[in-house]
Amino acid sequence: MLYIGIDLGTSAVKLLLMNEKGKIEKIVSKEYPLYFPHPGWSEQKPEDWYTQSVAGLKELLADCDKSKVAGISFGGQMHGLVILDKEDNVIRPALLWNDGRTTEETDYLNQVIGKEKLSQYTANIAFTGFTAPKILWVKNKEPENFAKIAKIMLPKDYLAYKLTGAFCTDVSDASGMLIFDVKNRCWSKEMMEICSIKEEQLAKIYESYETVGCVKPEIAAELGISDTVKVAAGAGDNAAAAVGTGTVGDGMCNISLGTSGTIFISSEKFGVDKNNALHAFAHADGHYHLMGCMLSAASCNKWWMDEIIGTKEYGQEQKKITALGENHVYFLPYLMGERSPHNDPAARGTFIGMTMDTSRADMTQAVLEGVAFALRDSFEVAKSLGIRIERTKICGGGAKSPLWKKIVANVLGIRVDMIESEEGPAMGGAMLAAVACGEYPDVVAAADQIVNIVDTIEPEPELVEKYNARYEQFRQIYPTVKELFPKIS
Repeated sequence: MLYIGIDLGTSAVKLLLMNEKGKIEKIVSKEYPLYFPHPGWSEQKPEDWYTQSVAGLKELLADCDKSKVAGISFGGQMHGLVILDKEDNVIRPALLWNDGRTTEETDYLNQVIGKEKLSQYTANIAFTGFTAPKILWVKNKEPENFAKIAKIMLPKDYLAYKLTGAFCTDVSDASGMLIFDVKNRCWSKEMMEICSIKEEQLAKIYESYETVGCVKPEIAAELGISDTVKVAAGAGDNAAAAVGTGTVGDGMCNISLGTSGTIFISSEKFGVDKNNALHAFAHADGHYHLMGCMLSAASCNKWWMDEIIGTKEYGQEQKKITALGENHVYFLPYLMGERSPHNDPAARGTFIGMTMDTSRADMTQAVLEGVAFALRDSFEVAKSLGIRIERTKICGGGAKSPLWKKIVANVLGIRVDMIESEEGPAMGGAMLAAVACGEYPDVVAAADQIVNIVDTIEPEPELVEKYNARYEQFRQIYPTVKELFPKIS
C-alpha cells in the first residue's frame, strides 16, 4: 500500500509518497506566496495552501498505481490562525507563526492574566507567535471579523477540512494554541473565556494517528484515488518531524539545526519546568514532549558566512578550525531575539572575548559553538526535570556539517545519531497515515521499522570536560548583558 505525507510549510508544501515498508517513492514541492502587510506581520492565504496541495497531489500520484493509495496525513506549520465564517469562507488571511503583531495581547496574557494561571490552564505561557494572542488581536483590532468567526483552525487542519469535511485538529498542534489543556488533552474552558470564544468554534480533538474521515468523493475522483482513502489528523511540524526521525517513546531526543533550532524531547510523562522555559506539548505518539526553540540556529552561520565574511565556502571555512574546546571567543546567537529558554524578543547577537590575536576561524568557531551552547541551555532545563537523555538524532541544514555535529555531541556530552532519511514532517505524516490504516500497531512500532540510524558520533571525554568549562562561562554572558538589549534595540 501507499501513504502520503503532506508537510505544509511556510514557503512551500512538500508532499511525500511512501510504501508500506517506509521506502520513499516520490517527493513533490509546490511554493506559494508569503505576505508582509506591515513590518513584523506575516500572512498567507489558506486558499493558496489548498490549491497548491491539490496540484502537488496530482503530480505526486501521476506515475503510481493510485488504487494502492490507502492513507494521507500531515505535518504543518504551527500556531497560525485560520478563521472561517458560517458559510466556510476564509474571513481574512492567516496570521502565521512568525507574525509579531501581538505584543500587546501577549503582554496582557502574561502580565494581567498571569504566567502562573496560563501555565495552570495550558502548561505554557504566551508567546507572540501563539494562536490565543492572535485571536485577541482580531477581537481588539478587527472586531467586525471577530464577529463573523464560526470556525477557528490551524493551517494543516484547513487542508484536512477541505479534503474530508471533518472539522478536526490533533493534540500536538493544538498544544501550541494556548487554548489547549495539554495535561488533560482537552480545550481549556478558562482560556476560551479569556479569548471570548465558544467550544463549538473549536475543532474536535484527535490523537495524531487517528482517522478523522475519508477523502470526499468529488476530490477523490479529481485525484483518481478511492473515496475510501483515510485521512489521519496529523501533527504540528515539530512533532511530525519527531515521528519521521523516530523520536518517539520515553527519553528520546531530536535536534534540528535549521533556520531556527529545536531540541525535542519525548516523554511518557507530563512535565512542566518551573519557569516555563520549554514548551510542554502533547506528542504525536500519544504521550508528551518538551521542546526548546531558538529562533536563529543555522541562520547564524549563514549570516556570518554570507553577510559578514562574504563566502559560500562553508566547508572551507570550517577546515581552519582545529582547537575545539579552547576558543576564548563567545557568541550569543540571538539575531532574532530568543524564545527558549529566555523568552526575550529584545536579545541580540553578541560576540565577546576577542583579542588582537583572535582569528577569522575563532569567530567562525564561536558561531558554531554559540548555537550548541544555546541548545544546551534548553537541554539543561529538561535534565532538571529528571529526564535522562543519552543520545539524540540530528537533522536540518546545519547537520550536514561533520564539525558542527561533533561540537554538538561534545557540548551536550551525548551520542549524536544520523538517520538514513531526513524528510522530517512529510515522512512523519506518511507514517501517521500508515498507523491510521493499521499498517503498524502504533507510532513507536512504525518508527522502529522505518527509521534507520546510519552513523553515530561519540562524545570524547576530554573534549566534553573542556566544553563543560566553556559552557559555564557562556551561560553567564546573557544574564550579565540582558539589561543592555532593550536600550540598544
